[in-house]
Amino acid sequence: MKRIIVLGSTGSIGRSSLEVVRGNPHCFQIVGLSGNRNIDLLKRQIQEFHPKYVTVGYWEAYQELKTLFPKIQFFCGEEGLEELASVEEYDILLTAVSGAVGIRATIKGIEKEKRIALANKETMVSAGSYINRLLQQYPKAEIIPVDSEHSAIFQALQGNEKKEVKRLIITASGGAFRGRTKAELEHVGVEDALKHPNWSMGKKITVDSATLVNKGLEIIEAHELFGFSYDSIDTILHPQSIVHSMVEYQDHSIMAQMGVTDMKLPIQYAFSYPKRLENPVLEALDFTKYLEMTFEPINTEVFQGIPLARKAGSLGGSMPIVFNAANEIAVDYFLKEKIRFLEIYEMIQAAMEKFPKEDIQSLEQILEKDHEVREWGKTWGKSS
Repeated sequence: MKRIIVLGSTGSIGRSSLEVVRGNPHCFQIVGLSGNRNIDLLKRQIQEFHPKYVTVGYWEAYQELKTLFPKIQFFCGEEGLEELASVEEYDILLTAVSGAVGIRATIKGIEKEKRIALANKETMVSAGSYINRLLQQYPKAEIIPVDSEHSAIFQALQGNEKKEVKRLIITASGGAFRGRTKAELEHVGVEDALKHPNWSMGKKITVDSATLVNKGLEIIEAHELFGFSYDSIDTILHPQSIVHSMVEYQDHSIMAQMGVTDMKLPIQYAFSYPKRLENPVLEALDFTKYLEMTFEPINTEVFQGIPLARKAGSLGGSMPIVFNAANEIAVDYFLKEKIRFLEIYEMIQAAMEKFPKEDIQSLEQILEKDHEVREWGKTWGKSS
């Protein structure tokens, strides 16, 4: 029985993880949950899964839930997430909360030498080098990626040696604007960007998919997770989203992981690894329905998120932090209709020019640089 804490249980990934547990109650047990604003859903989750620990986002909800569920130990706010990750009696920490708090909670889990089922990109993009140093200090801790592309790579690498690998190939659906020209993207709106052809996701990540910044973030994350050079990490368009990513070996054999577009499979694999388990909530890939798989190159002159990410990652140091923070601000502005779609790239480029590379040695430096870029972003937004 694996004991699991889910950080971000009311979000999309969190809800999917609870479906996995619901389908396999003899293998997985929920011991901790956290939710921010959706308190009604969190109440229902508490009633169903009976966790020992719960973190809520704000004080009023903390007081209310503490009264409703007196046998549960509650924590509150960002510090509460760190406290939840610091308890002893669990095996797996699913981190599905974004931002600095997700990084801090992941660090607490590593220090407790737990398995981290990693479901946010920021941790390895902004703090990858720091996290990898920490993993060396706590060798019993491990990170298993939940992101479908990195889970696919992780699976395709099993049983082989790193020196046998020629390259990693990350697939991209192309998002809402696959095949569009720069001229066609000049006047697209928020509603257009949120129409992802294959996946149902939150607004921010759906926009990242439309800009292909998500693939840029995934390149940086793959570099940090698996230790391959940027020259050994490629991307390719695969509109059907059947192949989630591939690994090419030195003999040109290619291992591809395939499956339906459902996050429950990579979530369960992160929970059950190295075993594979049956689960009634997992859907099989029906080859009689998916008769076609196509692949095509990505136009990086139009979708500049990938080359900008490669530049940030190759420069290293503080640059991935700058790239990630600037993108988050820009996407927020776009969703609020303060900037146009193509200005997302302009803002990232401006941030990378504004903030030169600095060496990063501590978590405090990571968070300080992230804050610095976000403060600059407020000024950039007003002047645009």
